[in-house]
Formats: sequence, C-alpha cells, structure tokens
Amino acid sequence: MRPAVEVEDDFRRALREGRERDRAAARALVGPHLSDLIVMHGPHDMPAETCSSGEQKALLLGLVLAQAELIKALEGASPLVLLDEVAAHLDQARREALFGEILRLQPQAWMTGTDHELFAAIAANAQILTVNQGKIRA
Repeated sequence: MRPAVEVEDDFRRALREGRERDRAAARALVGPHLSDLIVMHGPHDMPAETCSSGEQKALLLGLVLAQAELIKALEGASPLVLLDEVAAHLDQARREALFGEILRLQPQAWMTGTDHELFAAIAANAQILTVNQGKIRA
C-alpha cells in the first residue's frame, strides 16, 4: 500500500496529462467512475449480477443502509435516506426487514412507491402521503 498523498498526486498528474484527450472525448477517461463495484450474495455465493431482481434490490439496500449506519456512527446523526420504488421486487419478509432497519436507524426516510399496500407494515410508524394529479393528501 502507498500513502494516500502519493495516490492523490498520481491522480492529479493523470488528470492534468490527460486534459486534452479528455476534452476531445468530452469525458474523463481516468478516475474512480471507471471502477466496478463487485458485489457477492454471500448466502448463495453468487455474483449480484446473476441474482434475481429482488435479491439485487436487497443487496443494494443493504449497502445503502450500511452507509447510513456508518454516517450515523461517525456524525452522531442519521442521514436523510431517499429510496425510490423501494418496495417493488421485495417479498414481504424483505420489506418488513427493510422497514425494521429504517425504524432501528431512525433516519428521515423518504420512500416512494405506486402500491400503497406494500407499505402496510410500516404505516403505523410513518406518515404516508398520496400524490395524485399534483395534489398531496395524507
């Protein structure tokens, strides 16, 4: 392993040296955005890319909630968590586990979904709003 300052210097140098090439390509051709995050489903010992939609969503939610937990530990306050169509592709057990984790972490969580019934397990502990034709109602 190298000191972070050396890695940062190398990265700055690569960006500086590649500036004209990047300008011609209209994008950065080096950087962390080119890295792949490889995720494995531990219990099934399989890559996330071969998992079902529900398993993939559960793995992604696990990463998001782990980051929220880390932020809470480091900052002393839970972050705002935005989860779009969070209940889609999750079975009832996974939805209930997700809602349990959200209640445990106590972040301000905004979750969207098109099926009101999918949020029944958290309804007693949440404010559920319906948006219809630009009007919001509780």
